[in-house]
Parts: sequence; structure tokens; C-alpha cells
Amino acid sequence: MARLTVATCQFPVSADIARNGRYVMRQMRTAKQRGADLAHFPEACLPGYAGTDFASHRGFDWELLRSVTRRVMELAGELGLWTVVGSAHPLTGERRPHNCLYVIDDSGAIADRYDKRFCAGDATGSTGDLAHYTPGDHTCVFTVGGVRCGALICHDYRYPELYRDLGRHGVRLVLHSFHAGNCTPRRAAAIRAELGEDVERLNRGGVFSHATVTQRAMMTAEAAANHMWISCPNTSARESCWGAFFVRADGMTTGRLRRNRAGVLLSAVDTEEELYDSTAAWRDRAASGVLHSGTVVDDPRSARRTEL
Repeated sequence: MARLTVATCQFPVSADIARNGRYVMRQMRTAKQRGADLAHFPEACLPGYAGTDFASHRGFDWELLRSVTRRVMELAGELGLWTVVGSAHPLTGERRPHNCLYVIDDSGAIADRYDKRFCAGDATGSTGDLAHYTPGDHTCVFTVGGVRCGALICHDYRYPELYRDLGRHGVRLVLHSFHAGNCTPRRAAAIRAELGEDVERLNRGGVFSHATVTQRAMMTAEAAANHMWISCPNTSARESCWGAFFVRADGMTTGRLRRNRAGVLLSAVDTEEELYDSTAAWRDRAASGVLHSGTVVDDPRSARRTEL
């Protein structure tokens, strides 16, 4: 029986690496004290998010980031706590770093690293994430307490192919880190104006941004369609688009933290739990390209599609 207790952590991510590190280590201790096997943190939570928390990586203190990361690794080993933490991974020369998650095992070693594959931005590479980061090219899969886990980052949520790919690797729990926050009141007002006040009442939770509506909705849909548990931490820096939350494999949100406030959310994963799964019989076949259930027939009444 595969069971796991996950701590989904949020705090106000900033450009202050040392402060971010103190938040991470404090919440790691809280997670362990509350019985967590794994602590999961937001996108770019150690260095801060380039383009939002700070302007660019020009003059960035990579040695300080390495030093703080080593301390996080040491604490993970001391606590015996798997830790998935958002960071940036420098590349050679003038190449832009990866926007990454370091997967640190319960001995304090880096078991793997996930590099955000779908960095937001246009084909010129000069806008959005692509102005600051180099996209990755690999799937990240690892096992904790008998539960097969995978990692994704923020804008990856727009590409359901990534969830299908994780399903083919046997993943049951997705650690999907976000940074949807640190939005100034002026920027928030501009987003609301762009989206239109007339649709606010039709979208539960309010139209703070596209992220407020689509990210939460997609996590519900991906969990139910792929029968996966999903942990969704976010920065709580004002204004945060939404509070960290956890989705069960049947698409039910089982916990949520308050927006704009640091906190740790504990959630249980039990892969033997009997949960509603309407796609169980056909999901693998659909993922392989057979896009129907049951058995098709060779029937002239079926073939003539322009007749009553």
C-alpha cells in the first residue's frame, strides 16, 4: 500500500535569497513536525522569479544561492524529509539559466532536477519567461514512499500532453509548483480591466487574472482526467492570485491556504483509496491514440454522416 503525506508550502517569495531560504527551512521543520514525508515549495522560491521579483539575472549572486541551497539540502538530510524546492540552475557562459525544481531526497542529496519545459513567451525568445530562462527538455520522475511522483512548473499546466506523459511513466502524484503573485495594485487593476468586469460574476473566485481562473480549473481537470493527486504551492507575495491547494485524484480539492499569507498545507495520498474514476477503462488507450471507448462498427448507417 503506497501512502504519502505531502506538505504544500507557500510564503511571500522575494528577491532576497537569504530570507527565502529562512522561510523554506522554517516550513520544512514545520512540515516534519506535522508528519510530512515530503515538503513542496513554489516556483523560483529560493532565488525569486526573474522578471517579477527582480528585473533580470544580471549581477545575480549565484554563490549565495548555492550556499542557501546547500543548507536546505543539509536540513532535508537532518530531518529525513524529501524536499522539492523551486530555484534557478545556471548554465555555461551567457546562456540563460533553467527555471527548475531541485528534488532533494531524505538523505539530503539531489535525486533529480526538473527544468521548466514550457517557459511562457513568444517565438522571439525576448518576452515572458524566455527573456530570462532556457527551457528544459526532460521528464522528471521519482518515487517516494512507494508513490511514483513527477514534477512540473507553472505554465506547463497549459499543456495537458505533459500530464499524459507523466501518466505513461506511472506517476500518481504531481508536484506542480507555481509563481502567480507579487502583482502590484496597478497591474491587478489593468488585468481586471483587460479581462472585463462583466465576466467576473461568472467566474468563481473572481477575475483577478487568467491564472486565478484557469490554473485552479486545469489542476482539477488534470487530476480527474489522469487520476493523479496534485500539489499546487504558490507564492503568497501580495497580490497573490490564489492560495496554495491540493487536489485529490478524483478532482476534489481537499485543502487550500489563504491567499497572501504564509502557511503549510498537509495532505494525504493513498493510492489504494477507492475514488471515483470514470476514465479508468479507457484512459491508457486514449493516451496511446485510440480515441473512442468500446468497439466501433462497420455499418452503412454509421458511415453516412449527412443523413437523418
